[in-house]
Amino acid sequence: MRLHRMTVTAFGPFAGTQRVDFDALSQGGLFLLHGATGAGKTSVLDAVCYALYGGVPGSRQSRGRAWLRSDHAPPGTATEVVLELTVAGRRLELTRRPEQPRPKRRGSGTTVEKAVTLLREWDPAGDQWQARSRSHQEIGEEIGTLLGMSREQFCQVVLLPQGDFARFLRAGAEERAALLGRLFDTGRFAALERRLAELRGSAQSAVRAGDEHLLALAHRMREAVHEQQDTGPEDALPAFPECAPGEVGLPEAVLAWAAQAREYAAQRLAVGAEAVGFAGQRHESAQRVRLERARRAEHRRACAQLVARTEELRRAEPERERARQRLGLARAAEQIAPAHALRERAAADHRAALHREAVARGELPAELAECSAAQLAERRQRTGERLGELHGARRAEERGVQIGRELDRLDAEVRGSEASLADAESWLVRWPALREDAQRRLDAAYGAATAAEQLAARQEQVGARLEAARLRDGLGREVEAARERALSAREEAVGAQERWLDRRDRRLRGIAAELAAQLASGEPCTVCGSRDHPLPARPTEGQVDSAQEEAALAESRRAEQRREQRERELTEVRRRQERAAADAADGHAGALAAEFSAVAEELGAARRTAGTAPMVREELGRAEGEYERRLAAGRELGGRIASLTAEREALLAERDGLRREVDRLRDGEETVAATARRLEALAERLGEAAEAAREAAGTAQRGKEADAALADAAWKAGFDSPRSAFVAALDAAGQRGLQRALDSWQAEEQALAEAFADPEMRAAAEDPYSDPEAELAEAEQALAAARSALRAAETAHALARSRCLALARLGSQATAGARKSAPGRERADLVVGLAGLAAGTSVDNSRRMRLESYVLAARLEQVAAAASDRLRRMSDGRFELVHSDERVGRGARSGLGLHVVDSWSGRERDTGTLSGGETFFASLALALGLADVVAQEAGGTRLDTLFIDEGFGSLDEQTLDEVLDVLDTLRERDRSVGIVSHVPDLRMRIPAQLEVLKRRDGSRLRHRGTADG
Repeated sequence: MRLHRMTVTAFGPFAGTQRVDFDALSQGGLFLLHGATGAGKTSVLDAVCYALYGGVPGSRQSRGRAWLRSDHAPPGTATEVVLELTVAGRRLELTRRPEQPRPKRRGSGTTVEKAVTLLREWDPAGDQWQARSRSHQEIGEEIGTLLGMSREQFCQVVLLPQGDFARFLRAGAEERAALLGRLFDTGRFAALERRLAELRGSAQSAVRAGDEHLLALAHRMREAVHEQQDTGPEDALPAFPECAPGEVGLPEAVLAWAAQAREYAAQRLAVGAEAVGFAGQRHESAQRVRLERARRAEHRRACAQLVARTEELRRAEPERERARQRLGLARAAEQIAPAHALRERAAADHRAALHREAVARGELPAELAECSAAQLAERRQRTGERLGELHGARRAEERGVQIGRELDRLDAEVRGSEASLADAESWLVRWPALREDAQRRLDAAYGAATAAEQLAARQEQVGARLEAARLRDGLGREVEAARERALSAREEAVGAQERWLDRRDRRLRGIAAELAAQLASGEPCTVCGSRDHPLPARPTEGQVDSAQEEAALAESRRAEQRREQRERELTEVRRRQERAAADAADGHAGALAAEFSAVAEELGAARRTAGTAPMVREELGRAEGEYERRLAAGRELGGRIASLTAEREALLAERDGLRREVDRLRDGEETVAATARRLEALAERLGEAAEAAREAAGTAQRGKEADAALADAAWKAGFDSPRSAFVAALDAAGQRGLQRALDSWQAEEQALAEAFADPEMRAAAEDPYSDPEAELAEAEQALAAARSALRAAETAHALARSRCLALARLGSQATAGARKSAPGRERADLVVGLAGLAAGTSVDNSRRMRLESYVLAARLEQVAAAASDRLRRMSDGRFELVHSDERVGRGARSGLGLHVVDSWSGRERDTGTLSGGETFFASLALALGLADVVAQEAGGTRLDTLFIDEGFGSLDEQTLDEVLDVLDTLRERDRSVGIVSHVPDLRMRIPAQLEVLKRRDGSRLRHRGTADG
């Protein structure tokens, strides 16, 4: 990388535009950058870094972009840095403008202008600059790729800050690791360490989880085995494995113990099966004995019950006789039942009639309650005649009510008509304003239509320019591609022509052999005419004949045709680009797009406004129609209100006449209808009372007749009175109950006789001295004991079988778990070993160095070797730097030691023991060595321009000469070194200088000892 020129405007302390010609400064190899404190020496280096990376070095970057702009710059001057450099064989020009405020183009105040980044490349063939990109991201990626280093690395290896390297010499291992890690990007190794640690943790967790699962299964198996412990000898139980999760050999121990537990459970299952068989036999025998004795006891109990029941039947014989007599009297009393029922119905009818008569008379007025049936009927007739007189009055009253409803309707219509009339009059008052507003909007729509036509024409013009600008920009890329194709075709044509000329030259050099091949013995030579050919020329290696020459000529002509075609294509694309540029009228695509969007927005607004014209015209037409309608409606409503008022007055007069007629017949009631309803209710109650009185007299006569018929029926049935017949009577249910009791006694006597005829029953009755109940109790006790023993044996056997199944299932799970965890355990062993080796904790890592430290140690060893070459020259062969990988105690990082070897004393000591001057040239040597190593690490990018910042004031004259000699070696390698220093002696030793002048209105730059100076 070599810097050529740089221009800074309104940047840092520089108010105006300042230029730096690095080519002129670098002619002597060394140049000096000096100036007063605070003048802006560091700002020159900041500008270089900002142009390349869009940021400044170190902590100054954290102060924000606003710091980049000069406080002395006028508001209209934009902050800008332009840097021209050569990197990777390409000459580039970088232009950067940060985000900054600028005055508004219209009105007062400021607006924020976005950051701008431009990249151009010099085209030697076209002898002009070619634009490459305007994207911040693309330019940043391309510059990073070409330089091969980040902004931090660039600031460390190109802008060499001596103070940082002096601290590096005296720093501890951790600080050195931080700096080297940033420069050599060893973060991937630290990430690898962390990843291995994470994998180790996850692998160990997985192993522990698998072991915990196996131990949980083992504990469940132990619980199953211990539940059987009381059924077998205690010494037969296997010893439970005592292992911790993650312990070596745990799966094997658990599986071995599970196999022993299953064998023990199988033995207990066999013992339980034998016990179940023995207990079953005992239970069957006890059941047979119990059944036999239960049958004998049942016969003895049945015999005793039969004897007792026979005695009970004998004692109940008088009761059976009384039941037979009672049943005979009840059947005789059934003969008077119809007469009794007739008499009961007559009594019930008489009671109901008396109740109805009392209720009907209770509803009558007090003066009518004691009247006879005939008197009540007469009063009922007179009430009916009065109701006839009220019929006409009720029609008059109903007409009055109808007239009231019609009056309410007329009042509502009058109010509605008056409201409609008021609404129409109110609208007619607003009509002039409505018409004026609609006319105004219609005029605005017509004006917008005219403006829309003008804006459409303007949009078409701007759109054409925008399309031309976009075509121009797109054709720029096509021009570049066509230029590349033309250049390639040109190179191919030149190459093809060179190959043809080469073949032609080789054929001419071997033409003698070609002519000799045409000679024939005795035939004259076409060149000399001789018929003798003593020594004809022979073809040499790589001989070219005419066919090969013609083929090369044809290929050259085709290549030339392709070149001419590519040239024509390039000319055509350039012509199209020029036409597009002329059509675009030098307009920027972005600005034209913004203008096109603004015009389109205005055009859309104008068209929307113009589009309202039909709607406004229609609205105005509807409003005019509404005006005519409301005017006519107002006139019609006035006439209707007058008509309704006249009709209302006529109805009021009719209603007054009807009211006088109705008031005469109301008889104190509120309405005639109420009077009629009262008389109707009275007539109805009078009729009901007269009817109830007649019915009560009739039911009394029918009761007397029923009493006589009942007495006659009782005498005929053999009873002295109806009362004695009633006492003997039974209902059907009672008679059925007596008959069932008699039938039951007879059936029970027959059943007892049949039971006594059974031989077993007779045998039980003939053996009164045995005790079947005691024998049965003894048999039941023996059966209960056998059943309990069988149930216990079956329970133990079922438990043993379930435990065997559980152990088999758990054992299968344990085997599957051990098999599943085996690969994870192997992987965990491998990952743990790798993580320990990378972390420096493994016994295999003899240096106890972490992986990142190991890589950084190798880089530091390269840096120390590269720095020692320069340090020996600076110190006149006295000092050299060496890397130390000695182990450091107390947990510090090992492998990043840096020592200095003093050849005068022959001892190796720490770099912290160097004096101030020694520290300077040691740090300078370290910086230069680090620059070489980092550049090599970054892809071998050659750094042709370096800057060294401060530190020369601590050197004596002799040491300063030695340091400058070392820097001269850089010049010998075609490098240029810029020294940033205040040391006055350097101004005498280095003729090429860039001076920074501090002034009140902003700093200035001045070249000395160059063509510009």
